[in-house]
Amino acid sequence: MKKPIAFGSLLLLSTALIAPAAVAQTADATQSAPPAAATADAPQEEQVDISAPGASSDEEIVVTGRYIPEPVRATPAVVSVLSSADIARTGEGDIAGALQRVTGLSVVGNGFVFVRGLGDRYSLALLNGSPLPSPEPLRRVVPLDIFPTSVIASSLVQKSYSANYPGEFGGGVINLTTKAVPNEPFLSIGISGSGDTETTGKLGYTYYGSALDVTGFDNGARDFPAALASVMKAGTFNGTTSAQRRDFAASLTNAPTTLLQRNGDIPMNFSADINGGASFDLPDGRIGFIAALGYKNDWRTRDTLQQISTDPELAGIPQQNFRTVITDNRIVVNGMLGIGAEFGDHKVRWTNLYIRDTLKQGRLSAGYNRNVADQEPNLPPSLLEQNTYWFERQLIDTQFVGEFKFNDLSVDVRGTYANSQRESPYERSIGYSYLGDGNPDTKSTSDVDDYINNLTSGGQYATVGFSDLSEDVYAGGIDLGYKLPGSMPITLSAGYNYNKTERSASRYLFQYFRPDGALPLGVAQERPDYLLSDYNIYTYNIQLRDISGAEGAAAYDADLRVHAGYGQVEVQPVDGVRATLGVRYEDAVQTVRPVGNLAATSLSNSYWLPAATVTWNFAEDMQLRLHASKTLARPQFRELAPQIYQDFESDREFTGNPFLRDSKLFNAEARYEYYFGRGERLTVAGFYKKIDNPIEAAAFFAGGGQLRTGFANAPQAQLYGAEIEVQKHVPLEGLGGDFFSTRRLVLIGNYTYTQSKLKVDDSMVIGPDLQPVAANLLFQDGAQLTGQSDHLANIQIGIEDTDKISQATLLLTYASKRVTNRGPIQGLSRQPDIIEKPGFRIDFVAREEVTFLGANMELKLEARNLTAQKYQEFQQFGANRVDINTYNVGRSFSLGVQLKF
Repeated sequence: MKKPIAFGSLLLLSTALIAPAAVAQTADATQSAPPAAATADAPQEEQVDISAPGASSDEEIVVTGRYIPEPVRATPAVVSVLSSADIARTGEGDIAGALQRVTGLSVVGNGFVFVRGLGDRYSLALLNGSPLPSPEPLRRVVPLDIFPTSVIASSLVQKSYSANYPGEFGGGVINLTTKAVPNEPFLSIGISGSGDTETTGKLGYTYYGSALDVTGFDNGARDFPAALASVMKAGTFNGTTSAQRRDFAASLTNAPTTLLQRNGDIPMNFSADINGGASFDLPDGRIGFIAALGYKNDWRTRDTLQQISTDPELAGIPQQNFRTVITDNRIVVNGMLGIGAEFGDHKVRWTNLYIRDTLKQGRLSAGYNRNVADQEPNLPPSLLEQNTYWFERQLIDTQFVGEFKFNDLSVDVRGTYANSQRESPYERSIGYSYLGDGNPDTKSTSDVDDYINNLTSGGQYATVGFSDLSEDVYAGGIDLGYKLPGSMPITLSAGYNYNKTERSASRYLFQYFRPDGALPLGVAQERPDYLLSDYNIYTYNIQLRDISGAEGAAAYDADLRVHAGYGQVEVQPVDGVRATLGVRYEDAVQTVRPVGNLAATSLSNSYWLPAATVTWNFAEDMQLRLHASKTLARPQFRELAPQIYQDFESDREFTGNPFLRDSKLFNAEARYEYYFGRGERLTVAGFYKKIDNPIEAAAFFAGGGQLRTGFANAPQAQLYGAEIEVQKHVPLEGLGGDFFSTRRLVLIGNYTYTQSKLKVDDSMVIGPDLQPVAANLLFQDGAQLTGQSDHLANIQIGIEDTDKISQATLLLTYASKRVTNRGPIQGLSRQPDIIEKPGFRIDFVAREEVTFLGANMELKLEARNLTAQKYQEFQQFGANRVDINTYNVGRSFSLGVQLKF
């Protein structure tokens, strides 16, 4: 039995973060609402299961006269915790959506979490305290929207650094804990359907692909032809004959991957999941398992306005102006098997996770590009461009965690192997131009009033690409914690961690061409699958040309090896004061080796990373925290690799910069916390960061005036701000009646104000186009960091029953504009930065549990983006505005049901 501890003599945790048993017992995986015995003013709170780095302790913090089981209070670090009940209240289907409700967090793009306005490169994602590789090559961290909430027991966000964590800690760390041993057997089956006003039942574009596309897997139709793959990997393509290059063109799967088709009735979204678990008593403990399987099939159509201007003041007619309709069919398949055991004070868990995230995209653009030809008035769009894509992202992770307690000595061991893959076969791009004057009475060989593609003229082309990436992560570590005997509580902890990441990536790009000149006019008018048919290939001598290395490397290998050790002491010198002091040493070697003649990049650095946090309990249920630390942020592999990738979310190409350097950060924070009731709190914080060599995304113009995103180091940046969070429960029993007797009003609100500014001079840096440039030309002195919003606000207003699942929650979210890319340089001038404007959203989520055929059934209704906030990415100079990527998102509605046995 745990011993209550008086407020004046709080015992320390054995780590600077939450240890799994330090703040909670193992969570009941089936518990998502307080039990019936709870009362409205003192409901039974959910126990939070957290598995994070550091040796564990089994002490529980109890305040004399009031029991407030608050994980965020018990830790000497600055943390936010979402339990499974918190996640369920948001109604989000993935963990990224739930995390955007946390103070200071925003979600950008396809599930990437920004902490306090710092980009995703400054965030660290862990699963059960172990590192995760990213299946997305444009990012270092895993996109968190691939994690369904059904497999997550808790999500912890730590915003102040402690030495037991990896040193790549800029904005914060996000530690996901999977569900472990359940308290009792359970089985749940859920299904849901949804749609939105811009997609469901509306026009979209798709293509056949293969018969298995609906499963998220390809049946082999998109396999890289073996003969072509062989010569590419051997580097002997240029030595092949014309006949072989013609055969290569004919060997590609044609119509199923080429023919873009209209779909006037895009279907609804559908998802299903099944989760189950059980535990069994042992003579000295118990053993249990949890298994989960999920499937999600979503559709999204974006009718976007995409413009590019080459004028520094964005004046005049845009250089490019397209209306682009993009239809995404996204299929996510996930599975998890976790086995855990508890014996005495010891715990072990073995977690196996599989996630496959596939996106099938059809894209059709109509407009003009003045680099090809001006748009003639009263004529159809001068150019048509179509794309068909298939992006596969896959994550396989297996890990073992052992948490052992031997009286005052605790030992944690962790080991993990993970593999992530990202394949994008048959990246097809085909362009047609309009030939004619729009008058059907004046037809001629130079006036067909139709779109043509002769594979030679400007705007008339066909390319196909094959991208493949595989990354392996091997990681292990041991953490020791020892509580010294004596009257003064002192805990010593130390640990060693090893991490090895290996990546292999390739992107082979081919152009269809005819050595004999342009195709005959009759052939050039054919639709894409006829144009690239075997008949035309052999009749008109159409061949493949390798253009993989035209802009960067066709393939590269990369690896990162980190040895790390830390020491930490936690001490309570006087009653009510706790101090955590630690230092971490990291030695890292990071290399990127392009295949070919390009030089390799190697970064070899060692760092001492100190951290200190002091917590002062100056009054009952109140405390003040002070924190300071040094951390770092290494360039991502993709930011270093000189290779082009297509990002399906921003609909833009990205390329790396092999001249990037590590960023170094100094962090400071002060925080006031008031815990005035069970699950109720008020926190106010101020924070400051100084970043040397921050890595910024910067746009530049590639060949043909194409807008592309690259990366560059700015000399320095500063970031500072403040945040406030309030959580309050108001019992409603005073309103009278049975309905209100067990209900309470839940009020949750948080607001973060952030300011950042770059500090630049006229020193030379290597720009995103790999050319030297003055820092004060590429970056504007005083400009805000990319990804940083000045204002982030979240409000949740809900009514919930404390006896059962019965909730209705209104969620309001606001994020002010933020920079996505530094503006491209035009000569000695720089265009305005590219801005994203997330805006204000209102969501509504209702959950109700009923009994159906003797089983509990949960109904869930969701209404999202009720404000119809559209997505806007643009440049603005005075009254001149260019829309880089702007489209309506629409309102979405979902209805789901879950049976619990």
